[in-house]
Amino acid sequence: MPGPAALHVSRVRALYRRILLLHRALPVALKALGDEYVKEEFRRHRSVGPADAQRFLREWEIYAEMLWQQANQDRQNSRKKTCFGTPLTEEKLNDFHNEQIGQLQELMQEATKPNKQFNISDDSEYKN
Repeated sequence: MPGPAALHVSRVRALYRRILLLHRALPVALKALGDEYVKEEFRRHRSVGPADAQRFLREWEIYAEMLWQQANQDRQNSRKKTCFGTPLTEEKLNDFHNEQIGQLQELMQEATKPNKQFNISDDSEYKN
């Protein structure tokens, strides 16, 4: 029977994979930005303490559930454009550390850039 550390690693990996799979429902530019952000955040939180790790996982689980619901809504309403994400409450923002506020600011700037940083195309265009 696996120990607590192995179960934790398994839970983290499963959540990570689930989020990346859910990102496939996003518009291409958002998927690229989201994938990069998720990879960076999971990497950054590899060595945090148990309390921080639990909070980190809980927040990402909430995100995954919200994204799953929005992706299902998008599939059901194929004629309407789905808005992905949710506004941050003032209460949530007050819980952030200064470093997190800075990361959020950077993410907002990337997401709202007029000139897209990513040059993404459909792979099928290049297949023979």
